[in-house]
Amino acid sequence: MTISINRRSFSIGAGALALAAVGLSPARAQQAFFRIGTGGTSGTYYPVGGLIANAISATGPAGVEGLVATATSSNGSVANISAISSGASESGFTQSDVAYWAHSGTGLYDGKPKVEDLRLIATLYPETIHLVARADAGIKTVADLKGKRVSLDEPGSGTIVDARLVLGAYGLTEKDVKAEYLKPGPAGERLKDGAMDAYFFVGGYPTGAIVELASTNNITLVPITGPEADKLLSEQKFFSTDTVPEGTYKNVGETKTISVAAQWVTSAKQTDDLIYKIVKSLYSDETQKALQAGHAKGKLITLANAVTSAGIPFHPGAEKFYKEVGALK
Repeated sequence: MTISINRRSFSIGAGALALAAVGLSPARAQQAFFRIGTGGTSGTYYPVGGLIANAISATGPAGVEGLVATATSSNGSVANISAISSGASESGFTQSDVAYWAHSGTGLYDGKPKVEDLRLIATLYPETIHLVARADAGIKTVADLKGKRVSLDEPGSGTIVDARLVLGAYGLTEKDVKAEYLKPGPAGERLKDGAMDAYFFVGGYPTGAIVELASTNNITLVPITGPEADKLLSEQKFFSTDTVPEGTYKNVGETKTISVAAQWVTSAKQTDDLIYKIVKSLYSDETQKALQAGHAKGKLITLANAVTSAGIPFHPGAEKFYKEVGALK
């Protein structure tokens, strides 16, 4: 359970009550509010963000004193970076490709101002590109999407960016499919009703929306392989090969695909001391146990993975911790 406090309505009296609720005395606590922008509630970011928020808050067994962290749902990577840049959020989850583009002003951010203050807290886990299709839709390869009803996810999400790249690798554009722009939950509902043939989703497996969909409907995962995928991997270095194991989703066999990395990012404006304490809390034994027990992807949020796929600079507070423990030289 996360604690959400509206700053605008936070009066002195309410503040004392809130401090008491999290077991802190007003005299000794200097509260820091730390929002974590995640994604849609049916994806992977949201539950993982909730676990992290609980663990690093003052109420967690290894939490940061005075910290009230909250996981907030959002439209995903691009929206989270925008919120960090504007000061509407202290941190957020993003795909590694989107973080790199934002910081360098390339790709999706070509022609837009660079988000030069974007800093990496940690790389969390691989994010698999799922291309989910109705089993009876006749979609065996990405090329078979031509003329089909396909959801690319919402504008502002990282998924839509990668969906366009995947389509392009196979010689397709949005105009070659009957494109819709839905989150995985609504897209799955339309697929159930026969009103959708396939949809893209980028997230760690197993993702709840697809688990639920596969439990009541015959679906397939479309592989992203072959010379087209190989060329994409060579051109876009943030992609890696990936495999969804057989049985991850009901009646779905092993599927070869590609992935990016899920990252937790913040602004350079956040203090070194706060980020250092947050990262130290994240990799404490207590938090690691909670993450491993709380979600399948929690097992991958390890110190070894934390410093991989770093396409943007680490926040100095995070870098200090990683160097202290020998994860970074």
